[in-house]
Amino acid sequence: MMPDAWSAKRERQYEHVKEGLEDKGRSEDEAEEIAARTVNKTRAQEGESEEASRTSTEDKSPAERGGEHSHSGPQGRTKDQLYQDAKRHGVEGRSSMDKAELEDQVEKHEDR
Repeated sequence: MMPDAWSAKRERQYEHVKEGLEDKGRSEDEAEEIAARTVNKTRAQEGESEEASRTSTEDKSPAERGGEHSHSGPQGRTKDQLYQDAKRHGVEGRSSMDKAELEDQVEKHEDR
């Protein structure tokens, strides 16, 4: 749920981030939490919030960071994330697979 203090612009930003995360397979609860954190960090960096942590104001903005912390970097998805994706795709034998094997199977199913 969006705080009352958010402007219409921040509400649109929240909805945009939330919908994007849901489109990428995140749960609604997880998407709402990440979207709220993103909006609140942006508000803090632009001086729109009454209180802000030093990390919020001194770190890169969410737009500059561009998903660096979203498991899409050099390591890609975690083994648990790959396992959950394999489970969703109905990959058999997934419980005995290592990360590389899970990654291969998930990619095969996602390319279909």
